Amino acid sequence: MNYLRRRLSDSSFVANLPNGYMMDLQSGPRPTPPSSTSNPASPATERRTPPSLPPQALASGSVPAPAPAPAPGGFLSSFSSVVKTAQLAQNAAAAAKASVAVAEAAAVAPAKPVIRKPKILLVIDDLHTDWAKYFRGKKLNGEYDIRVEQAEFSEINLASYMNTGCMIDMQAIRGGTKVVRSFKPDFVLIRQHAYSMTPGEDFRSLVIGLQYGGVASINSLLSIYNFCSKPWVFSHMVKLYHSLGPEKFPLNEQTFYPNHTQMVTTPTFPVVVKMGHAHAGIGKIKVENELDFQDITSVVALARTYATSEPYILSKYDIRIQKIGNNYKAYMRTSISGNWKANTGSAMLEQIAMTDRYRVWVDSCAEMFGGLDICAVKAVHGKDGNDYIIEVMDSSMPLIGEHVEEDRQLITDLVINKMCSVLLGINTPQPSAVKPQTTQPRRAQGGHRSGSSSPSQSAQGSPQRARSANTSPSQAFQPGPIPPPVATGPGSQKQPPQLNKSQSLTNTFTETLKGNATDDEAKAETIRSLRQSFASLFSD
Repeated sequence: MNYLRRRLSDSSFVANLPNGYMMDLQSGPRPTPPSSTSNPASPATERRTPPSLPPQALASGSVPAPAPAPAPGGFLSSFSSVVKTAQLAQNAAAAAKASVAVAEAAAVAPAKPVIRKPKILLVIDDLHTDWAKYFRGKKLNGEYDIRVEQAEFSEINLASYMNTGCMIDMQAIRGGTKVVRSFKPDFVLIRQHAYSMTPGEDFRSLVIGLQYGGVASINSLLSIYNFCSKPWVFSHMVKLYHSLGPEKFPLNEQTFYPNHTQMVTTPTFPVVVKMGHAHAGIGKIKVENELDFQDITSVVALARTYATSEPYILSKYDIRIQKIGNNYKAYMRTSISGNWKANTGSAMLEQIAMTDRYRVWVDSCAEMFGGLDICAVKAVHGKDGNDYIIEVMDSSMPLIGEHVEEDRQLITDLVINKMCSVLLGINTPQPSAVKPQTTQPRRAQGGHRSGSSSPSQSAQGSPQRARSANTSPSQAFQPGPIPPPVATGPGSQKQPPQLNKSQSLTNTFTETLKGNATDDEAKAETIRSLRQSFASLFSD
């Protein structure tokens, strides 16, 4: 259309048109032609004669018949309408073609990746373990990143809403800098006790807030709240004792007192009195006689709490069976410092073989409160040869032994599988179901402080073996035999090797252990001998 307009506005183009062609573009609308009775030679007719007529026509007196007046708009209007209609049709065809091309491209081209918001995992634990590094690079179902927020119970506060869930406010000190953050957790891993009788360490309200906000967790919030009272947990173990029997579930006998007024004399002594919600060796007292028991009663009255008493067991060692998902481990711990609490002072820790008997203990306890993903059973092996179950721990249990890193990885995989199940509805096999359990029991570890687990270097040639639950703890430390000296000639006599002080000390310790190692007096004599030997060793 623009082309036509440019051509028609060109003077050379219009001049080359036939005479009288498209006169409406040159002169505008033409007047009405004169009547047939008019004199063609009259001045009026002459005045109406278009200036473009040739002079020959005027001289001869003949005037050509005028061209009929075009309709309003003329040829250009008709032509413009046709051009516009054609253009509209062409545009419609182009649009239809573009739509088809877009549809074909959408069907062929791959969809753009969807940016998914990461899932937030709140880990409630102390700062000794950096849980973020264990979840780094891992995704839920290969789609969702995991953002780890770690804090202690004392560093968080929350508000929960019926429709919008739970909002966490965290205020913590990291590297000397105060960190303040607010976030909405999708899942929680709880690795701390939610309640302690120490002032300011009652965080049960936070557990209620997480439950109110509908936040899923390991272990379940129901079990975390139930574990805020040790006697309450023990009462559920009593049910297992009655259902399984004392042979399969040898629970230690315990008496519960709701307050000090009910604490009367016990049938036998010595006993262990536990005040309130006691854990980790705190709030436990060994009572030798009735007079001491009455003194403890007054302390319980001052504390204004409940208490329990149970017979004191003269033990050889403690047993701990832990369960993380489908992974099982058993440990034996023997006190070296002589404290009646095996978890206080120096202790010797060794992984022992997992037996069906131990598996029944931990599997039965793992069914409490709707199921425990992480738990551990503690028992005492007495010198009478019997086992006594004394306690069960939940997901806040400390990790011990030389497989701590493996246990943390097992917890990580367990959390990821549970998050996939709860948040995405995808059930995946647990870690031990995918990879067969490869953890093998090790020989005993050297003496260490409670809570540490550094393995000791064993003597060359000592056997790497696992002990059963009935094996004496001292047997694990017997080094291999010292090879006899090599004879230098056929008639040469065997000469005893020259030993330095360190080798003499090792042999003295070995010979002592080969004797009556289970006798208390022999153990005490051994310790005294070792002290003297060490003193002479470093005296030079």
